[in-house]
Amino acid sequence: MDGLIGKSVPRREDRRFLTGTGCFADDFNLDGQAHACFVRSPHAHARVVNIDIAAALAAPGVIAILTGADYLADGNGPINHLVIGVDYDDISLPGFPEEAFPADAPPPHIPIATDRVRHVGDPIVIVIAESALEAIDATEQVVADYEVLPAVTRARDAIASDAPALFDGGNICVEFSRGDPAATEAAFADASHVVRLESLSQRISAIPIEPRAAAAVVNPESGASSQGVHKFKLAVMSSLGLAPEKIRVITHDVGGGFGARSCSNGEYPLLVWAAQRTGRPVKWTATRSETFLADYQARDTEADAALALDRDGRIRGLRIDYVTNLGAYPVSFAVSGNLQRLAGGPYDIAAVHMSGRAVVTNTVPVSVYRGAGRPEVTFIVERLLDMAAADLGIDRVEIRRRNLISPAALPYQTPLGPRYDSGAFADNLEAARAAIDWDGFGARRAAAAARGRIAGIGIATYLESPAGAPSERADIRVRPDGRIEAIVGTQSTGQGHETVFAQVVADTLQVPDDRIDIAFGDSGISVSGGGTHSDRSMRLGGTVLVRAGEAVIAHGREMASRLLETAEADITYANSRFTVAGTDREIDLFDLAARMAAADAPDDIAGSLEGSDTLAGRLPAHPNGVAACEVEIDPETGALTLVRYATVDDVGRVINPVIVDGQIHGGIAQGVGQALFEHNAIDAETGQILAGSFMDYTMPRADDLPSFSNTLNEAHPAPSNPLGVKGAGEAGTTPATAAIVSAAVDALRERGVRHIETPLTSERLLRALRGADATGPITPA
Repeated sequence: MDGLIGKSVPRREDRRFLTGTGCFADDFNLDGQAHACFVRSPHAHARVVNIDIAAALAAPGVIAILTGADYLADGNGPINHLVIGVDYDDISLPGFPEEAFPADAPPPHIPIATDRVRHVGDPIVIVIAESALEAIDATEQVVADYEVLPAVTRARDAIASDAPALFDGGNICVEFSRGDPAATEAAFADASHVVRLESLSQRISAIPIEPRAAAAVVNPESGASSQGVHKFKLAVMSSLGLAPEKIRVITHDVGGGFGARSCSNGEYPLLVWAAQRTGRPVKWTATRSETFLADYQARDTEADAALALDRDGRIRGLRIDYVTNLGAYPVSFAVSGNLQRLAGGPYDIAAVHMSGRAVVTNTVPVSVYRGAGRPEVTFIVERLLDMAAADLGIDRVEIRRRNLISPAALPYQTPLGPRYDSGAFADNLEAARAAIDWDGFGARRAAAAARGRIAGIGIATYLESPAGAPSERADIRVRPDGRIEAIVGTQSTGQGHETVFAQVVADTLQVPDDRIDIAFGDSGISVSGGGTHSDRSMRLGGTVLVRAGEAVIAHGREMASRLLETAEADITYANSRFTVAGTDREIDLFDLAARMAAADAPDDIAGSLEGSDTLAGRLPAHPNGVAACEVEIDPETGALTLVRYATVDDVGRVINPVIVDGQIHGGIAQGVGQALFEHNAIDAETGQILAGSFMDYTMPRADDLPSFSNTLNEAHPAPSNPLGVKGAGEAGTTPATAAIVSAAVDALRERGVRHIETPLTSERLLRALRGADATGPITPA
């Protein structure tokens, strides 16, 4: 039969989404459930002096009101986010210094404030009532007294010796240094030209289409919107001191994750605790406003960078010092890890030194978000190259061409740890240059000027090294009813996993994909798994599915040899049939499963036809590519329009082209959002959130985006896994901000503009047009 890998098979999950029969977290209801609502701190930093719940307890429908004191009295503790371990993607990579991590545990994240609140939105009280509206009404009758404390919101300010301390021991959680500082200093000393840049990747939100929701019941299960049930299970276990067999986490359909749902938020263990205390199932659905107060946020990384070059534009050294904002509680250090490992991108740079600190501040906690450090470091290096090209009078494509790692240099050992094993970086650059029609831009610039618009063109390369949680498992069983059940530990948050996983199993077992059922998102049936993040689902999940399928074939070959009374070595398998080589004696895969499951099956074959595989390690891969875009700016209003956008992406072997295209398109849209619109603005002194709704937080709309031209380069599959995949989930996002700013600066270069910070709002572009400063770092406020 023809294989399905590489074909644009329609997404099987879309039918239920389009017909309204999906089951998202808020659709999940339990008999007799109560409803929770949280009282959240209005202050960024304060001591909780007193909480008066008397009036709220007497409100209609109220079942219970719980505080941080109750939580501690029940013997509960902090959430284990695995910030030193699985969650920090680099811990087991060769050359990664474990001493870069704090020797002691990071500051604890108690999910409900006890004596002190540390960010606006920190929960202090849970109200449980018969209905959601009654719970909301009762929260308004809780009276809390606070002693307001000084707050610190910007990461660099939190480092100062006189900065307000969020925890004993200061605000710095991690300090790191990676690379060769001496060699880097020598490279800078010998360089003909040095360019420098200070920049902030502004704080943004993931803004999934589905607000978070969860329902918890003491027996038998709980449901939550997540990107991986096992990590959430661990969070509940660690917080409430429960044994693994006491917890089952189920995630049904999820309306977007983008990394923000990789780590457990505090509400989830609190809902399980509330169900324990009340003896009732408890459900909570976040409002959209709560997503700005309580969902983990992203980016907010400051960089002080410099690039050393010779007179021909070849890079001699790179130096970057980072300060990353963790928010009020350390949830993940993955961003810091990626900032260190991936500073060189696809360029041949011999001398590199990365240093930095990750600090806590009085802001909403920051976790991973699509790219997790890769877009930030790509932006810095690509902007430095553009600035160097301008200074040296070299075309921006040419300066990149001179510095890209050549195919002859692969495998290439970087000075920061990763080892690049495959790719043709210059080919991608030339393909992107052609796709955007770089050489024909002069005529388009002139045509734009005739229409009263200022046009610019930009380009950016990228290279990723996704890691992710290193464990994954798959279990495949051929059922006697003629269907195949495949259980995998990762899961979907809307990307199409059910479709592509079925394609992989169908190709491995050589059966029609409509006979395959994919199951995930339930810790009761999935033994283990790392969830969906870091481009890991197909790279790791697909790998264990292939191996589990091969284990099914091996098991079937053994059973078929017994039924057909021949040596196992004489059994071949093709098109779902086991055949004695050189004869017409055979048995179908599904018939074999039925024979094995029959009540009268011989003892030597009785049982289930199945196979499993567990992966406990990393499969390195390096998605890479180039993005190019063209913009026009209205000089009267400062409004920027994306006119063209083209990408060339090497994501390895493509399982389903239409799904990969969708992933790249969605990733570009999120990169455009950060480049042009999105900013979680915070008042620097008070820590108050200034963008708490879609009235203040601007998202890209469909008419902000042009038709994308994306080309997939499959010529260099990843050698680390049997499918040859590298990963496509973050490809669109990683180079987007760099390419768009490159184009905007190109448009304004004749007006003396050298750099513009994101987001490229109309106000900021007008300032640049009028000669005001748009080049320096901005604060999160």
